[in-house]
Amino acid sequence: MNKAVWSAGTRLAPAVVLVLASVSCGTLTRQGTSPAYLVIRSIEAAPGNDVTKFGSFLLSDVVTVVDGVPTIFNDVARVTFTLGLKDPGPASSPTVPTQNNWITVDRYHVRFIRSDGHNIEGVDVPYAFDGGLTATVADTVSAGFQIVRHNAKEEAPLAALQFSPVIISAIAEITFYGHDQTGRAVSATGNLGVNFGNFADPQ
Repeated sequence: MNKAVWSAGTRLAPAVVLVLASVSCGTLTRQGTSPAYLVIRSIEAAPGNDVTKFGSFLLSDVVTVVDGVPTIFNDVARVTFTLGLKDPGPASSPTVPTQNNWITVDRYHVRFIRSDGHNIEGVDVPYAFDGGLTATVADTVSAGFQIVRHNAKEEAPLAALQFSPVIISAIAEITFYGHDQTGRAVSATGNLGVNFGNFADPQ
């Protein structure tokens, strides 16, 4: 099996390229009773076949030929958090959080949406999923996580892209969940643009 490589001059079938999803660093959530909240400073992603190439959007390759063998890689991402306070801290250091204010992020949820409104999971976009992540935010911290799973590339609608020039453009909406050190829940949501397709393999 040879990898299909589509050049810039290749004419695509009608409606094969969907509108590119916009990218945003994320929004912070101030709901809940915790005096602290998470700020998402950035989300970057890298294709699994070249995890050194982090960027502000993701080209998710549905299949990569390695030594003549079609191979599927999961794609990875990293998020940078900072800690915010709803109210000033103690009088001696009003802008410095106490240990109770530290937020531990312990899981995340990813769902994919399209700007054209075609959002049926397993038909138009990959299935949403939950993942584990552990990071305690006392000031600024970065953490890695999985953004596209192996099995998503073996299921509809991504599996069909192995043999098609179609590009599916979507937004990955990622919600991070955690708690401060007194147990009060905290969450924050960020977005990342993702293009799924059968892209040229790394050289």
